[in-house]
Amino acid sequence: MRCRAAIFEAEGKPLVIDEIEVDPPREKECLVKLEATGLCHTDLYTMSGADPSANWPAILGHEGAGVVVETGPGVESLTTGDRVVPLFVPECRACVPCRSGETNLCDALDRYYEAGLMSDGTTRLHYPDGRDIKHYMNTSTFAEYTVAHEWALAKIPDGIPTERACLFGCGIPTGIGAALWSAQVRPGSTCAVFGCGPIGLNIVQGCRLAGAGRIIAVDLRADRLATARTFGATDAIDATEHDGNAVAAVKALCDPAWGGADFTFEATGRTQVMRQALEAARYGGGTCVLAGVAGKGETLNVLPKLLIGGRRLIGTAFGGCRGRTQVPELLERYRKGEVLVDELVTEEVTLDRINECFERMRADDGLRFVVRY
Repeated sequence: MRCRAAIFEAEGKPLVIDEIEVDPPREKECLVKLEATGLCHTDLYTMSGADPSANWPAILGHEGAGVVVETGPGVESLTTGDRVVPLFVPECRACVPCRSGETNLCDALDRYYEAGLMSDGTTRLHYPDGRDIKHYMNTSTFAEYTVAHEWALAKIPDGIPTERACLFGCGIPTGIGAALWSAQVRPGSTCAVFGCGPIGLNIVQGCRLAGAGRIIAVDLRADRLATARTFGATDAIDATEHDGNAVAAVKALCDPAWGGADFTFEATGRTQVMRQALEAARYGGGTCVLAGVAGKGETLNVLPKLLIGGRRLIGTAFGGCRGRTQVPELLERYRKGEVLVDELVTEEVTLDRINECFERMRADDGLRFVVRY
């Protein structure tokens, strides 16, 4: 199968729009004709050179949606014509982690995953001259066709457009799940979200869905704070008015008996903000969730007394979302009007404009760009 794709050929360089060859699916795999893909800052992170696990040449992209057009031997849960969202965190439902109910980090995230290969150690993507191209997160949605494992595809309920469903491949579950499944925000609690980009906004609405009593949004931009109120924030703090450190301002809005928020979230990828989020959590049981991805070699310095005082510091991958099970559930909540999605989309574009959109993202212009094939 020959199709057009955006190829990652070198760090710090624009993606190359060209044709590639896509192999038929093998055992337990599906060939998916993609209809749309979102552009995520994780893709930009990989392109920048800050990602220590980056491989190239590769087809990036992990927020896609499309239609199964061919199934390989042994596929049982999907059939031709099913509309699906590829999952960068799979759910095989058979491994010990999947069966434990304690984590969404399936054992299918094996050694081949970071190597940019399918589970048999090979690739389905090639240049027309036969040279191999690596996969990315086992999704590779910056192409008109991709091959994905059966256990890395979530079904899209009827009536939901793929140009919106694609955003449930990363940003929406990561943010909402950070609140619902990783932190397990309680009704009536006080939450503070540091960073109101696409992930932070979805954390805000995750806190709203959980029934939080107070949701404090923190950002450096007034327009992002205004959008956060749309997603459910009850309070907004412009960190530029506090020399970039809003910890004291957050605490001033919390119950003085506790001296901080019940739940805090970091969604910037900046280690200094990670520490601020931890400091803003209350002693004696406050939880801080890290959702941002720090750069290569960066470390987080934490004073032990912050943890000895009873604060919990945890991370989240894909919001703790069990993709095949819970992505369809979130899509149903979108259909019912409970989950905001349209408000995240800055512009829909063609594949030829993908590099232009990444330049705008580097300049912090816009929330989510969606490529439609």
